[in-house]
Amino acid sequence: MSLYPLALRLAGRRVLVVGGGAVATRRVPALIAAGARIDIVAPELTPALQGHVDAGRATWQARRFEPADVVGAWLVQVAIDDPAAAAEVSAAAEEHNIFCVRADDRDAATAWTPAVTRHGQVTVAVTDGGDRRRAMAVRDLVAHALESDPIASPEYKGVALVGAGPGDPELITVKGRRLLAAADVVVADRLVPGLLLGDLRPDVEFVDAAKIPYGPSKAQEEINRILVERALEGKFVVRLKGGDPYVFGRGGEEALACAAAGVPVLVVPGVTSSIAAPALAGIPVTHRGVAHEFTVVSGHVAPDSEQSLVDWPALGRLRGTIVVMMGLKNLPAIAARLIEEGRPAETPVAVVQEGSTAHQRSLRSTLGAVAADVAEAGLRPPATVVIGDVVGVL
Repeated sequence: MSLYPLALRLAGRRVLVVGGGAVATRRVPALIAAGARIDIVAPELTPALQGHVDAGRATWQARRFEPADVVGAWLVQVAIDDPAAAAEVSAAAEEHNIFCVRADDRDAATAWTPAVTRHGQVTVAVTDGGDRRRAMAVRDLVAHALESDPIASPEYKGVALVGAGPGDPELITVKGRRLLAAADVVVADRLVPGLLLGDLRPDVEFVDAAKIPYGPSKAQEEINRILVERALEGKFVVRLKGGDPYVFGRGGEEALACAAAGVPVLVVPGVTSSIAAPALAGIPVTHRGVAHEFTVVSGHVAPDSEQSLVDWPALGRLRGTIVVMMGLKNLPAIAARLIEEGRPAETPVAVVQEGSTAHQRSLRSTLGAVAADVAEAGLRPPATVVIGDVVGVL
């Protein structure tokens, strides 16, 4: 069969989806992304589809299909597994010259959904002539090629603040990796996964932010200057940061500097080690019946310092989980302060060094003993400290 490939512009146009089960749940998100006006006809909906309806992204008629439902639709998606009912829908669509996709019988359909990969504004659709597995294999090959050597695109402008995740290079987001592959300039922290840097194109300018001289504030000013200067030169700049850009990562300062210079900023959240490191050490930061809240604090300033913005008395009264980042140096003072403010000395504590990497180490102790145990074990930064009963859940 010879097919005629076509891309549909569905924004603002009605698409009828018949069926409210698993198939419809898989198909509707792409229609929403295309901006279609989605009308679902089905006696029942899955919770995911109900969520789209509740949010106003689709409408729902809670009944069985009627032939008149196709009137006014630009496309019909049949997502039911009853052949007789599906045939009734496609017959009504055929009568009104409306293309119809059928999940139950592709040979009876007038349109097929291809295997698709999307990379920014680039969409690649692969049809298969009936061999769906081959189409998906070709799609995956194209996706890999686009990730490895993305097509230059005018969509990439300004500065992207990209979270690289906690250390495992596979924990960067798909979008983050795509933008990194398209960068002209990469400004990276010392905690970003080294393997990500090894995949950069040879012509990419790499700036190691950890080696920028001066003190912390002066170094940040220099980073801001580099981001703005390179972006104003017309280059696409990726500021690659360990964890998440806005979790103790000074991403806000960099975004403000770019905004002041008129440079557009795109933020790509990252997996923060405040959650990932405990999880990979077998510790959920919340757990039903154990902890209904968790608080993430920076420990790089000692509790008794005038520069500390942390409300330590309030933390001492909390019953939930406390996650301390950058707190290994001040751990003795932090533990003592929390005990002083009311947290029991026998409260379980875990310390996770270099979470998600091949060098991950974990130690479990109590609030009263953790400082001495960490010193004896020789744990070093970067490390995440988890305080609370969740440490003993698993």
